[in-house]
Amino acid sequence: MVNLQNVDRDLARRIIDFSSGLAYGLGGQMDRVADQVFLLTPSNVEVSAEEKRRLQERGLYRA
Repeated sequence: MVNLQNVDRDLARRIIDFSSGLAYGLGGQMDRVADQVFLLTPSNVEVSAEEKRRLQERGLYRA
């Protein structure tokens, strides 16, 4: 989970670019779960619907 909510816009863009490249290079996935909050998962990990629901209840995941 990467929270960029309090990060300078230009730096946040660079972090997003790096992170998305990292996820792609490893065959993983990067999902936006809230405003300026991203979840990176490796290729062998899938976030279940139940876990997404729990994260959503805690305000950490948007549907």
